[in-house]
Amino acid sequence: GKSFSLAIADGKGNIVAEHDAMIPRQPASTLKTLTAFAAATTLDMGSTLDTKTYLIQGDDNRKTVVLQGEGDMLLSDGESDPSHINGHAGLGTLAQRTAEALKQRGITQVDLLYDDSLFGQDRTPAGVTENNAEHRYYTAISTMAVDGGRTWTDMVKPANPDDSSQYPVLSQQPALDAATTFAKRLADNGITVTSGPTAGAAPSGTSALASVSSAPLNEVMAFMLRHSDNTLAQLFGRLTALKRQAGNSIKTDTQAVADTLAEQGIDTSGLQMADCSGLTPGSKVSVTTLIEVQERNLAAGIATAAAEGLSIPGLVGTARNRIVTGPDNGLFRVKTGSLDAVTSLAGNVSRVKGGVLSFAVIVNDPENQWSAIKAINVMAAKLAKL
Repeated sequence: GKSFSLAIADGKGNIVAEHDAMIPRQPASTLKTLTAFAAATTLDMGSTLDTKTYLIQGDDNRKTVVLQGEGDMLLSDGESDPSHINGHAGLGTLAQRTAEALKQRGITQVDLLYDDSLFGQDRTPAGVTENNAEHRYYTAISTMAVDGGRTWTDMVKPANPDDSSQYPVLSQQPALDAATTFAKRLADNGITVTSGPTAGAAPSGTSALASVSSAPLNEVMAFMLRHSDNTLAQLFGRLTALKRQAGNSIKTDTQAVADTLAEQGIDTSGLQMADCSGLTPGSKVSVTTLIEVQERNLAAGIATAAAEGLSIPGLVGTARNRIVTGPDNGLFRVKTGSLDAVTSLAGNVSRVKGGVLSFAVIVNDPENQWSAIKAINVMAAKLAKL
């Protein structure tokens, strides 16, 4: 096709070859590299997202447990599994710990509330439904969810919880589903839930009964990038906006990302962000911006998590079967992008003769998308030999 942009830069970000590098185009999921960079430079990437329980003892002697989340959408429905990112924290483990704390107080019957208030009301980008067939690619960001909200009603769930290569229908009420699962796990541990789960608020100024923690944010980011998880990308945008005290909406998510890029000296000319993932129609970015993000990724200590989390062709992620076969495995770190009328790729490569290059390519409205993908693969594969 004719609507494509390409740029190749040395390790310092100097563009050495380009075509229409400043023209903004629809980027698809390469937009996630902007969100990842902004989050990695704003958040404590060694921190975790905790899911907690609290106890309210009413004047009528009723006992209420409140389940509260901070954004861990990769909870498991069973025990915590520290060997994986998805399911690192488990509702079964949280229920067991909560039940032990309740029984120490002589409590065996409770009402159950869940507090999903942290992210406000605006959680879904306007227009995302156009690229979200059957709710398989995005669900509203939530303070808690099991397995990213995947329902597995029409597909077989993989044995490896970190395998996100399939796209089952996503729950449209992930926090309620998580609370319902938690109620079942409480029952498994000898606590009867007499009513609920019902939406409510956690008490302020009191200590938690129990808690479980997600994998560190740098690992959650790697999961998001390598599996191109649209909801988790928006979640990172929201966490960035809240950390910057920018607001609590889709608009402030995207603005927080754009503002962070500008503050880091990245050229954001022509940047339009309809969301933080690239799924929603309306986003535009130049390959110059993508290249400059990659250059910052390569700079020591700036956004390490955003660089380390990229897909590695030949090994892991959405680009596992892209670009390379054999000796160049492991030399590339990239982010893919794909929509009906878009194919894109951005990343960096370790050169066989030493040094690094960064590159970005966006093709809009290709005459033949598969041919465009193959052409990008051939181009990218040659970079390691330069």
